[in-house]
Amino acid sequence: MIIGFDGKRAVENNTGLGNYSRLLVEVLAAKYPDNKYLLYAPRLKENPRLMGLLSRRNVDIVTPESTFGRAIGSMWRSKGITPRLSHDGVNLYHGLSGELPLNIGEFDGPTVLTIHDVIFRRFPECYGVIDRKIYDYKFGRSALEATRIIAISERTKKDIMEFYDIPAEKIDVVYQGCHTQFHRQPSDEEIESVKRKYGIDKPYIISVGTIETRKNQVMAVRGIRGLPDEIDLVLVGRRTSYAKVLDSYISTYNIESRVKFIENADFADLPALYAGAFCSSYTSRYEGFGIPVIESLSVGTPVVIASGSCLEEAAGPSAPSIDPDDVEEWLNTVKEMINYPSIREKMARDGREFVKRFNDDDMATRTMATYTKAIEEYNRR
Repeated sequence: MIIGFDGKRAVENNTGLGNYSRLLVEVLAAKYPDNKYLLYAPRLKENPRLMGLLSRRNVDIVTPESTFGRAIGSMWRSKGITPRLSHDGVNLYHGLSGELPLNIGEFDGPTVLTIHDVIFRRFPECYGVIDRKIYDYKFGRSALEATRIIAISERTKKDIMEFYDIPAEKIDVVYQGCHTQFHRQPSDEEIESVKRKYGIDKPYIISVGTIETRKNQVMAVRGIRGLPDEIDLVLVGRRTSYAKVLDSYISTYNIESRVKFIENADFADLPALYAGAFCSSYTSRYEGFGIPVIESLSVGTPVVIASGSCLEEAAGPSAPSIDPDDVEEWLNTVKEMINYPSIREKMARDGREFVKRFNDDDMATRTMATYTKAIEEYNRR
């Protein structure tokens, strides 16, 4: 079988959607080596994290043949991919980031669509009006046209049903795993080396993710003031305009020495950064799943999460879940871990066991089961 994918994110993104795209194709190619996997991308960009995937004999990238297609990649993704699918003998096409080509109806084969979240509907204030309308159109149209849909959490499945009136039986929940580098416990030497690299010289709480309003890092920034001075906060992620809100608070309360921002951290350093932390803080107001949660738990670092979206699905029953606006609750939760080490140890132990269910083999098996159902349903039409 030849399976085609929307490969733009795999090539160009090194965060959420890109990580998902590369991981999914990687685990499928490893578990089902007799298939061929084609990534359709507007351009081939040098990306070290893509090289391992492309070294597989059954994975390849397809880019535009024409100068026009290369010049206007968005148009090629919308209308240029579909004619290539038949030309390349593709049996099934999978849109990995919530959209299918505008003319996908011309493709004589089943389609699968992964939807990660519909946060632009839950929290429209976090998006510009035009962006919101574009996302809503793309997701709604693609969800209706797809033969089957993959949701990355039960929460996302419910949102798809609510906002786009898609029947439950059309949607399969397939949880995402995390990169294999998080499956190995970093050594003490590795942890100390990474801490020196980023100038971390005190015990710390870590928060990983783009610094943006929805991620709600202000919770931890406000909370750190109530903790002993020997504990710092390390924020790992790309800064957006929201970072100025944090900067203002940090300056007002003179805690510059206790809050460290790390942009462009090497991906290979993340396991040691997590493992060296006292705990992780992931108090986002809404997520489709929450990969930083399982990354942290995989290396044995407990996580404080916010209630209200899907984070309980990712973290399991032992992770403390708090109101995303209650700083006192956050502070009391962290203090309890400080004062009672056995509680922290149990959270870490239980969390590490819980996230074993988010593994590559299960992701590949469930995705292939969705492909099989999509093919069967398409053939019955």
